[in-house]
This record gives sequence, structure tokens and C-alpha cells, in this order.
Amino acid sequence: MKRILVLGAGLVSRPLVHYLTDREGFEVTVASRTVTKAEALVRGRARGKALALNVKDEGALDELIAGHDLAISLLPATEHLKVAKMCLNRGKHMSTTSYIVPEMQALDAEARRAGLTLINECGVDPGIDHMSAMRIIHGAADRGGKVVAFRSYCGGLPAPEANTNPIGYKFSWAPRGVLIAATNPGKYLDRGKVVDVPGDELFASPEIVTIESTGVFEGYPNRDSLPYMDMYGLRDVRTMFRGTLRNQGHCQSWYHWVKLGLFDPTPRPDLPGLSYAGYMRSVSGANGDPKRTLAEKIGVPDDHPAIAKLDWLGMFEEEPIPLSEGGNVDIMAVRMLERCSLEEGERDMIALQHEFEIEFPDRTEKVYSTLVQYGIPGGDSAMARTVSLPVAIASRLLLEGKITQRGVVAPVEPGVYNPILDELETLGIRCEERME
Repeated sequence: MKRILVLGAGLVSRPLVHYLTDREGFEVTVASRTVTKAEALVRGRARGKALALNVKDEGALDELIAGHDLAISLLPATEHLKVAKMCLNRGKHMSTTSYIVPEMQALDAEARRAGLTLINECGVDPGIDHMSAMRIIHGAADRGGKVVAFRSYCGGLPAPEANTNPIGYKFSWAPRGVLIAATNPGKYLDRGKVVDVPGDELFASPEIVTIESTGVFEGYPNRDSLPYMDMYGLRDVRTMFRGTLRNQGHCQSWYHWVKLGLFDPTPRPDLPGLSYAGYMRSVSGANGDPKRTLAEKIGVPDDHPAIAKLDWLGMFEEEPIPLSEGGNVDIMAVRMLERCSLEEGERDMIALQHEFEIEFPDRTEKVYSTLVQYGIPGGDSAMARTVSLPVAIASRLLLEGKITQRGVVAPVEPGVYNPILDELETLGIRCEERME
């Protein structure tokens, strides 16, 4: 019997826990600060149990890791490194859905020496995007082709019928993480030229992205695309772009919100007792009508969408902010979660599209690979399924000895991505391809 420790019981955890507890030969412990969330995930599942855990209690965390064969970290990304180091010390495998940061990559040699695997970037973005791209890239090479341009877009959105608010967005994962990501700088390669995008210019020039039979969206850069040239083996590529998808009209407002510092995480000493309108006045730097003073500050009319959407969110109301500590981003996250959550029975959507330009000696192909997934009303969201099922499958395969790669691993080798993609297909998660 293999023992798996799942750290975290948040919005994306349920499909992972159910997948693993449905498999013979695995016992799953879900540890969460809020034990009732963990209990709900394992209720009625003989091979699952729930525990209360504050991950700041490093002694308790270390003891839990020692008693399991593998730890799956669904904690905030800032906690993964601590978990990874404990796993190495205890001789245990680990898997996460998050990006490989330099400090994680630095553990590669130690993990290899110990015969351990630390799987990262095994969700949807990053995760399914890597795996589906690599299957096409390797397939093109096998046919004698060379990828000369690669563009990829992915976004978690409300399904079209659930896109019912002026923001054009509803949360299917941690709100604070969404807002912090909106301030990340971007970098990509465009026809041989490196383009740097400062964090406060991320939304300045969105592209229009059409996904056949799904819709038309805005796309903007997703972090630094250049490291993926090496990861994907595309060192001679002329265009390398990874982007995020949002509904049309999104970037026009969020551009100004970032410029105003609304997603700044710096703690605010004045937060206790502050109202939303007071917060807006502090952002505008004036004591007058905050709508007008904010509009003047960013040089737009009073009825500009950036102002109108803040008004719809209730950001100009004299209602107390229900926080005792935090920064601007926490204020926005709590308000937006309140006003921009999926209602009971509403569906979310995951839209992923790769665009490849592949040169052969006698022709050029343009290949599109598209994944569109919808949430199940009353069941799991598309975000939860596509984020957590890949890492659940990877964890199972690792413990069954079917993934043998050691060190800090991203799912870009056939021995890793093929069995995961094959299993995902049995669960209804499959990319569709078309060629021009």
C-alpha cells in the first residue's frame, strides 16, 4: 500500500483526491489548516483520511512527510520549496502543479543522487500545455520537420452562458493568485526579436485570439517565454510566445487597475476600519468624489470602463472592508471573490490553444492544438479537473514505477507526458488538432 500526502484542500483538490482514493493500492491523507475542508474531500472514501495541519508548524509537517511515500503540494507556491527540502531529507517523492523556480531547480542534483523525483509544472498551465505541445514538437521532428514559430494561449474563464457580469471574469482558483499574476512582467520572442513587457504594461496591447467554435478572446504575455525554448528543445525558433486568455474588454480596465496599484501586496497600516470608498480615496490621493478623482488620475472620462467596473464591484461604497491586515491586492481579492464567483449550477471553462509553424523541406504546416473543457454543474469545475488530474496521474505513475525520471522534473519527456496524456484522454480531457 502506497501512502500519499495531499497538502491543501482548496478549490482544485477534489478531483485529485477522488481519483487517487478510487485506485487500489493507495491511501490518501489530506492535510489542511481548515480540517472541515479536508473532511469533505474524503467523506465516504475508505482509503482517505483528513488531518488538521498548519504548514507553519514545520515539525508537524516534517513528521507527516516522513510517514508517506509521496507528498502532493497544493499549497501556495511560496510553500513548495520548504516541502521539497523536507521530502529530500526524508527520502520521499514530491509533485506540484506550480512553476519551477530557480531555487527548486537547484535541488535537481541532490534529488538525482537520492533517487527521488520532484515533479513540477504538472497542472494545466503549466502542465497540459507543456505535454500537448511536446507531443506535437516531437512528432514533427520524427517526420523531419522543424518548429520555427510557437504561440500558446490558455485561460480559465466563465463558460459563455455564465459570463454575466461587467468584469467578464469569475474565479475558479485562488483570487489573490489571479491578481498577483496580473502584475508579472512578460518576455517573449517575436520573429527573432526579444520583447520585454514591464508588469504595469502587461495589458497595454492585447492580441485578438480566435478559438474555433468557442469564441474570440484577448491574449497577453504569460511571464517569461524564453526559458521554454530550451525546455521544449526549440533553440532555433523565431517566435516563442506563451500567453493568457481573457474575455474581450478585460485588458482595457485591468491596465488602469494595475497602473493605480490596486494589486499591490504591500501591507497597509490603515486597513483596520477602512471602508471601500476610503480605500479608493487613498488610491486617488484626493478627498473629493473618488470616481472623479480616480478618472482624473488616470486621464479617462468618469464613465470609462475601468471606473464603471470598480463602481459595479462596490468599490465606492462606505462599507467597511472585512480585513484586519493585508495590502491593496487583498482588498481587491476579497471584494472580487464576493462579486465575481460562479453561482450554483454555473460552469467555468478552460480554453487552451497552441499554434505551431513547422517547416519541412518541401512545405510549411500550421498546426493548431486546442483543448476546451467545461465545468460540471454541481460537480467539479473545469479548472479543478485540468489542474489536479494531471498531477494526480503523475503521482500514481511515479509510485507505480512507470515514471522513472529522477531529479526536478517537468513533464516534457515522452516517458512522462505520454502516459499522463493517455490517461487524461480516458477521463475526457483531450486536445483536438487541425492542420493547414
